[in-house]
Amino acid sequence: MAAGTGTLCAVERRGRVHVITLTGAGEHRLSPALLSAIRSAVAAARASPGGAGALVLAAEGKFFSNGYDLAWARAGPDPAGRVSAMRAALRDLVADLVALAAPTVAAVMRAARGFLYMSEVDAGIKIVDFVAELLRGKVPDAAARRDLVMKGEKMTAAEAVRRGVVDAAVDGGADDVVAAAVALAEELAGKGWDGETVAEIRKTTWPALWRKVKDYGGEAPARPRL
Repeated sequence: MAAGTGTLCAVERRGRVHVITLTGAGEHRLSPALLSAIRSAVAAARASPGGAGALVLAAEGKFFSNGYDLAWARAGPDPAGRVSAMRAALRDLVADLVALAAPTVAAVMRAARGFLYMSEVDAGIKIVDFVAELLRGKVPDAAARRDLVMKGEKMTAAEAVRRGVVDAAVDGGADDVVAAAVALAEELAGKGWDGETVAEIRKTTWPALWRKVKDYGGEAPARPRL
């Protein structure tokens, strides 16, 4: 059963797995509106009967996400303030996901066409502390981090697997990627782990990241819009 969270994303339950999908064929740039919608979807999964056994984050269209919505930032009288608002909203979302009482899986890599690209060095955007900490935790190889953030290299799916940035690249189309992610999430949900224990282990596994996001003082987690 699917529940809408506005036009930007939707949450659907597949067995023990909640799938949050960024909807539409756009670039899914991270505006405060999109980040708020994702937080609402996470809250909906968390509040569902039995909680979120596991969570998958996916996207429709060509892009999983193409970064901050800089066009939105430039459209207002205070672009720097708008960029700060996006960073704050992203920090709140990261806090929600680190504290989520369930395993999480991101469905992003197609074997034939998938690639990772961090455009900050090319676009002249500073990488803030919590994003840098997230990269240190999720991209274990220092050379891979350097190539992504200091050189702005585009990393193919095969290269991302080889360098330990992603667990797997999936043959086929976007639906196949999501199906593979859901299968992995279902396997994790089937282990019957205590969700709060999962959340606490995640916090202590990446303690520096958790310290940087938990006391930021942003808005409380959004209430689910069912």
